[in-house]
Amino acid sequence: MDWREHIIEGPDVCHGEPCIKGTRVMVSVVLDNLAAGQTPEEITESYPSVSREAIQAAIAYAADLARERIVPLPA
Repeated sequence: MDWREHIIEGPDVCHGEPCIKGTRVMVSVVLDNLAAGQTPEEITESYPSVSREAIQAAIAYAADLARERIVPLPA
């Protein structure tokens, strides 16, 4: 999957934060909901404009970010 098909970012949409294409739902919102234990089905119920593929794209986007940037963890 190429997450670029589902995620956009730019200064004119969501204050430049990455969001799901065609919506104003930020990728961070999708990821926060997943991290809180919501299922993709629950997320699509809350945000009907967000497809299951877009949720997968958000996960792929986060994986790419994790490869590029190291977040220090407490020892």
